[in-house]
Amino acid sequence: MVKNSRVEVVDALRGFAVMAILLVHNLEHFIFPVYPVESAEWLSVLDQGVFNVVFSLFAGKAYAIFAMLFGFTFFVQSDNQRLRGRDFGYRFLWRIVLLLVFATVNAAFFPAGDVLLLFAVVGVVLFFARNWSNKALLTVAVLLLLQPMEWGWFVANMIDPTCGLPDLGVGEMYANVAEYTKNGSFCDFILGNITLGQKASFLWAVNAGRLVQTAGLFLLGFYIGRKRLFIADAENMRIWVTILAVSAVVFAPLYVLREQAMNGGAIVQHTVGTVFGMWLNLAFMLVLVSSFVLLYQRRRFCELIGDLRYYGRMSLTNYISQSVIGAIIYFPFGLYFAPYCGYTVSLLIGVFVFLLQVRFCKWWLCEHRQGPLEHIWHKWTWIGVKKD
Repeated sequence: MVKNSRVEVVDALRGFAVMAILLVHNLEHFIFPVYPVESAEWLSVLDQGVFNVVFSLFAGKAYAIFAMLFGFTFFVQSDNQRLRGRDFGYRFLWRIVLLLVFATVNAAFFPAGDVLLLFAVVGVVLFFARNWSNKALLTVAVLLLLQPMEWGWFVANMIDPTCGLPDLGVGEMYANVAEYTKNGSFCDFILGNITLGQKASFLWAVNAGRLVQTAGLFLLGFYIGRKRLFIADAENMRIWVTILAVSAVVFAPLYVLREQAMNGGAIVQHTVGTVFGMWLNLAFMLVLVSSFVLLYQRRRFCELIGDLRYYGRMSLTNYISQSVIGAIIYFPFGLYFAPYCGYTVSLLIGVFVFLLQVRFCKWWLCEHRQGPLEHIWHKWTWIGVKKD
């Protein structure tokens, strides 16, 4: 039996995604939209530039990379068990039940912004797809990424103009979350986050098309694992060059189509506009991923971003700890820096937190094979199973 070896570029890419998520979350003050009332003109201009650059580069794309690599990790774990003659499927279902626990811990400090709940719910698709052929995996992934639900609502409205999108009340939920975050006690904050906040986060994902997109990205990551595209050989590098070229070419027309859709009526904006927005982010995400994989073949690039490997190996620990740190920095129960931090200052805080986390990762991994939360997740996943 030969176990799949660890793929360094995946660790680095996952680290890049979690770093980018951290920077976006800092600019958002971890879904706590309180900012300075007044700023110097030069700082306001700089803040707007920082916001535009960070969100254009990372918002929606970093999450997509994170989701795709979740599917890839499922392949690695599943294939390792296959080599031992075991079906990983039911153990994986238990694993995503455990992920719900981590999602609750993260949500306690991250009002209406947790993605781990979405991953745990949508992760069930990997259980059902674990024995599909590669062709079936890719076909269903593409179909899901085409956003059939959004097109369905659009066509339904074209047939019957009285047929509108369902109102899930997400706006009202977020308003309530903002209220108790600003004025409630610490206990109100924690309880509200793991109840109303989680509900708002999940329903926002449904409204924004992320529920179906996440399922498609999981299957795409699973397919990439099956095809072993992250292995550095000449054929795979040619495939990544093709992916880079196609994604870059389609980005511009998708941007134009998205802008046109967003100038339409409300139903067009929330259906067709959502679809083109998702495709635009997907294209840019593939540009980022393919560029990263290709650049990783160069020694100087590996040396430059080498610390991301450590960061990516502890992605769960870093993702949850950044929520706790962010809450302490920005929220009223903590230091309450939010009213004093515009986008530029928030970005600098995010970079500082990232560097601290990297330092901790390098120190921890000198003595341990996994991060603290990764170790707990792994240990509880295999509870009751004897080691080979």
